[in-house]
Amino acid sequence: MNARIRAIEEGLLPPVVIKGEPTPSMLLSERMEHYNVPGISIAVINNSELEGIMCYGARRAQSESPITSDTLFQAASISKPVAAMAALRLVQEGKLELDQDVNEVIRSWKVPESVLTFDEKVTLRRLLSHTAGMTVHGFDGYPAGEEIPTLLEILDGRPPANSEPIRVDLVPGSRYQYSGGGYVVVQQLLTDVTSVPFPVLMVELIFGPLGMRNSTFLHPLPIEEASGAAVGHSIKGEPISGDWHVYPELAAAGLWSTSSDLALFLIEVITSTKSLSNEILSHKMIQQMLQAQGGEGTWGFGMGFLRAGGGSTVHITIGGSNQGYRSKMVAFLETGQGAAVMTNGEGGEELSDEVIRGIAHVYGWPALGPIEKTVADVDPMILEQFAGDYILADYPDFPVSVRNEESKIILNTAADGEKRELHPESETHFFSTVSTREYTFIRDDQGNVIALEASGGGGQTIIVQKVK
Repeated sequence: MNARIRAIEEGLLPPVVIKGEPTPSMLLSERMEHYNVPGISIAVINNSELEGIMCYGARRAQSESPITSDTLFQAASISKPVAAMAALRLVQEGKLELDQDVNEVIRSWKVPESVLTFDEKVTLRRLLSHTAGMTVHGFDGYPAGEEIPTLLEILDGRPPANSEPIRVDLVPGSRYQYSGGGYVVVQQLLTDVTSVPFPVLMVELIFGPLGMRNSTFLHPLPIEEASGAAVGHSIKGEPISGDWHVYPELAAAGLWSTSSDLALFLIEVITSTKSLSNEILSHKMIQQMLQAQGGEGTWGFGMGFLRAGGGSTVHITIGGSNQGYRSKMVAFLETGQGAAVMTNGEGGEELSDEVIRGIAHVYGWPALGPIEKTVADVDPMILEQFAGDYILADYPDFPVSVRNEESKIILNTAADGEKRELHPESETHFFSTVSTREYTFIRDDQGNVIALEASGGGGQTIIVQKVK
């Protein structure tokens, strides 16, 4: 285990590697500094068991307060599968129905009806799988000292809520649309059905049975727990005002936890699919939870988790992004492998991915390692044609420049200020090793380069026009 820990510490990996070139392993300590992430906690699952916990850095930047296995982080959207499992437990107990109109059950608030809900209704299954057609992608939380809205004020977008009203803007069941707002509806539904406060209900249904002793949905945190929690940090590595934001949208974003507790949760999911442990959900119910309901291609959202891959590479994953925190967890159901990574910095998303790729390599996971690409031999005269200034039509204050430096295409964006080399796969198609985003130069009928298309990498396709 010690050898594996050292291999992970010294072997973080980029998203893309070049075929025929040495794989550039990276040091965890250096990458934490690069991304301005003060602290990180990593739990590794192997053979469906918690094999190791690794903690590095500090709860607050430039302090002597170390991250430990008991340090609490905000888990952000990792709250969703926890809430989903609790909801499905109530379904299993006959207290809720997956495909019933939630307006028939919820008491203190109703999903506003419209022409969109005449034939298709908002159901628990659709809320949990982001196919209910609900609005509000995510939440910003509330800085220290600000008035905290009630759940009903959040649902209707009334002050002091800082988010829009949660409404239906697509026909329920028509397609996938990620909605943290939908999980706020779930929170209200569970509270109404059980008459138990949501944080208490989660202890009864999830945390207690699974031994997740360092997890809570209490907001604000009790003083004794707040004193040892990791402080959130900006992308520049500066502590956010008040140390963290408060998230009353508990089911969507309010979980405080540790990497080891999240690993216990993942282990229960893994073993439940094998009927080795069904502490919360039956084998049949866990299968329903993990079945992809909406998505595209090789991925789709189940009830709480994203399911991706095919055959032996099938895995479940979910990431979390709150003000000052980034987290991620992943599990391979067939092999019983996985990991949970929690960070107290907004640069932690990329760092977590590099850590997970390193773990995948060390433990021989069936997927999630770097993508291997081949560099094509392109005439330098062709590369010179791509050089120039580009601009986003909707964001003129964020120019993009492309330069040919010693027969290398260098992309520089004002948005992040970083330079990245683009490697050719063909005379028009390029890639970088710092993300899975791909770049295609577009020519007009006369062969002049007029635009650059950037696609993939977990984001939308962006086209920037060449201006000179």
